[in-house]
Amino acid sequence: MDKILLMLQLQATLNEATNGEKWTSGVTKNSKVINWKRCIYMECAEMIDSFSWKHWKNIDKEADWANLQIEVVDVWHFIMSLAIENYSQTSRGQIDDLAQNVSKLENFVKIDTKNNLFAQQDDIIQKIESIMLDTLSKETLNLEKLISDFFDLVVMAGLDLESLYKLYVGKNILNQFRQDHGYKDGSYVKVWNGYEDNVMMQKVLEENGTIKPDDLYKELAKLYL
Repeated sequence: MDKILLMLQLQATLNEATNGEKWTSGVTKNSKVINWKRCIYMECAEMIDSFSWKHWKNIDKEADWANLQIEVVDVWHFIMSLAIENYSQTSRGQIDDLAQNVSKLENFVKIDTKNNLFAQQDDIIQKIESIMLDTLSKETLNLEKLISDFFDLVVMAGLDLESLYKLYVGKNILNQFRQDHGYKDGSYVKVWNGYEDNVMMQKVLEENGTIKPDDLYKELAKLYL
């Protein structure tokens, strides 16, 4: 539960910094409507592009497993945001309550077990599409099913709670770095010396698995441009 709670707290802090203190109302400080469901299914569509699913283009291209894992983490950002918003708008409780309920889900046991094996490509795509359907449904949001489906995907993508947490913290810090360096107004440069910032962030984590969030931010600042 501790890692789930920490990730939820980090996400809430990032959302507040990016969207304003009242982001859980569904509107940013700039009066832009927030649609976390759309964020999730659009990111899921990008995730499917980690595979050569197109029958007319690059049919022999290898799956990009590293990108798949990054996209899984990106979707997790949005699922947590949706969950926090949902708990706030329906008066279900605070972030602590959400973390506790998430840890009680049956599928939580699956991610709390060490894992680094990938599932078959078609099975992964099917699970991604299940998550998309969870957010596209016109019925009342079934948050527990959405999170359970996501935990299935985590395992299928060769991740577990420990690796999800590590990648999440890395991406969270990168997102903070982006916001601080012009991401919102379009001045941020995403490619550093020929590599996307996601790749550079992963490289730093691989070289120093115990790096602290503040130190990761400083390292990204050194590498930027």
